[in-house]
Amino acid sequence: MTDPVEAAAGGAAGGAAATAAQLAALARDSRAWPFEEARKLIARRDTVGQDKTVIFETGYGPSGLPHIGTFGEVLRTTMVRHAFRVLTEDTVPTRLICFSDDMDGLRKVPDNVPNQDLLRANLDKPLTQVPDPFGKFRSFGEHNNAMLRSFLDAFGFDYEFMSATDCYTSGRFDRALMTVLERYDEVMAVMLPSLREERQATYSPFLPVCPRTGKVLQVPIIERDVASGAIVYKDPETEKLVRVKVTGGACKLQWKADWAMRWYALGVDYEMAGKDLIDSVKLSSRICTILGGLPPDGFNYELFLDENGEKISKSKGNGLTIDEWLRYASPESLALFMYQAPRKAKRLYFDVIPRNVDDYLTFLEKYRAQASGEGSKPEDLLANPVWHIHSGAVPDAGVPISFSMLLNLVSASNSEDRDVLWGFIRRYAPDASPQTHPRLDQLVGYAIHYFHDFVLPAKRYRAPSEVERAALAELSEKLAALPAGTDAETIQNIVYEIGKTHPFDNLRDWFKALYEVLIGQSQGPRFGSFVALYGIDETRALIGRALDGSLRED
Repeated sequence: MTDPVEAAAGGAAGGAAATAAQLAALARDSRAWPFEEARKLIARRDTVGQDKTVIFETGYGPSGLPHIGTFGEVLRTTMVRHAFRVLTEDTVPTRLICFSDDMDGLRKVPDNVPNQDLLRANLDKPLTQVPDPFGKFRSFGEHNNAMLRSFLDAFGFDYEFMSATDCYTSGRFDRALMTVLERYDEVMAVMLPSLREERQATYSPFLPVCPRTGKVLQVPIIERDVASGAIVYKDPETEKLVRVKVTGGACKLQWKADWAMRWYALGVDYEMAGKDLIDSVKLSSRICTILGGLPPDGFNYELFLDENGEKISKSKGNGLTIDEWLRYASPESLALFMYQAPRKAKRLYFDVIPRNVDDYLTFLEKYRAQASGEGSKPEDLLANPVWHIHSGAVPDAGVPISFSMLLNLVSASNSEDRDVLWGFIRRYAPDASPQTHPRLDQLVGYAIHYFHDFVLPAKRYRAPSEVERAALAELSEKLAALPAGTDAETIQNIVYEIGKTHPFDNLRDWFKALYEVLIGQSQGPRFGSFVALYGIDETRALIGRALDGSLRED
């Protein structure tokens, strides 16, 4: 496999053999946000030491299945990691840890899993001690961890998986846990002011795993013995005093303290988090400092919104799942959605998909032009989102037809047959085929799915007004006079001229009429290109059916 830094170095010079040093020089002033983040990490090395491996981390709560937010966090972190590699000429070792908090207690039963009574009987136990409701793994935590790894592997992420259960029980966290015990009062001084009064009375950073029930308990700590590394609590059911070690997996930490301890124990240098965790990041950073660590760099990304502008919630199910996106569009289009404006709240709903598909194709085509040196500078490549999406190894695979155009082709032809659609495509792009243009063939499949699920149910044809009837009739006459194979630009000019000679308030009303009357929707592609793709005779037939009313009867 081609190393992404080497591939990026070649691409930055338009295919020439640019060195890693030349690429790093271009990247130093890049305003692309992954480079801005990577430069913070370079400055951090003056504090942590030049020889330290740089640790990137993302966290995952395996009480549910991986979701689109998980993808976004790992993808964005991967982009920063790659930018750091470029800036340091790949001379500094890095690791990306995907950490699963699988020792957390199961607090509620997810709605989207089977055997809910089985889970209900094991509430409050560590996720790796809860039986797998799917019956495939030893525990629910292991099942969801496997789903996470499969999920990340499917996208080709380079990461190291790490389990909280393994880290706690193996002793990897023992030294850090002892440090928390030693500095217990300082940790409490940070946490207590952030809690409600009633919670303050029971809070402890340590959560004992009950030897009697196996449950993760949230109970006050009655006594601490730093010398022996133990704590004492009262069993909430038997009221007997219980003494347990804080090491070896007998306890875990509350999550803010756990987050801080993990940063300290693993030497995490970079971790981003959602905007809703800003206060948690501040608290955990203070605790990490108390433990003797340096809190990681990172940034708080904005949360996704649903179609109504409300925050997406897993429990509400009001968002868009990654499987749903991938039914209608490529992973690259989803990556573009994640790349652009990460600090800005964005609607994550089905209607954003077509725009992101076409934007990705536009950036890909622009990159090809930039790489050839057509009116661009080498540094422009590093500002192009596809450079970051593909870690510098941008594919050379152009697509002659936009996704929105394909959607309108499916809509106008009322066909969901791939072969029929390829018949239209070959007329527009004679050299294209599923074999020579597999990316385009994928788009055809995506367009069929999107049309069937979203466009078709919403299609509403309307009758043309008198002004529109006259303009449509003239358009049909003008099209009839054109030879087969007339290019899209010539057709577009004719459409413009007709709109100007008829009494429309503005040209926008004319194009809106074309879409609403002929295609049954309020917007569409450049009409000349659509006619060139769909066909002159087919477009005239469509106009004829719109004028005689039969189109609205279909």
